[in-house]
Amino acid sequence: MPVTIHGVEGLRSKANTALGATEWETMTFERIQAFADATCDHQWIHVDRERIAKESPFGAPIAHGYFTLSLVAGRFFDLLELQDMGMVINYGTNKVRFPNPLKEGARFRLAIQLGDVTDKKGGWVEAIFNAAIEIEGEQKPACAAECVFRFLPAQG
Repeated sequence: MPVTIHGVEGLRSKANTALGATEWETMTFERIQAFADATCDHQWIHVDRERIAKESPFGAPIAHGYFTLSLVAGRFFDLLELQDMGMVINYGTNKVRFPNPLKEGARFRLAIQLGDVTDKKGGWVEAIFNAAIEIEGEQKPACAAECVFRFLPAQG
């Protein structure tokens, strides 16, 4: 169930708090292959099952780091319902790390903590979301990222 944030003041009221996590889902080889095809990144650690079986320390195909990062944007609005906002833009990331491989067959989810919320020029408000693609049963996430979003309050 998504967390509802009502306008910029609602965003400010949740600064520096955990906002929750999405449902668990399973990483499939088909998704890894589709990302490889979309980006032309067919490095063997992702898609060559025969070579993976012989040489990979991971023992299974792993999702690309940038694929894992892209899961944040894809799940962001599954977790948050933003109301009374004029506009929301993904402004980028400050820091991204991939401390643990997301393997085929692993279950993962997005967990978000809202960090600082600050005013910017032109009436925009910037929020830092500390996002983690968590792996079920693992201590370290597959991806940890400081995601920057900008919000324009609704005119009303």
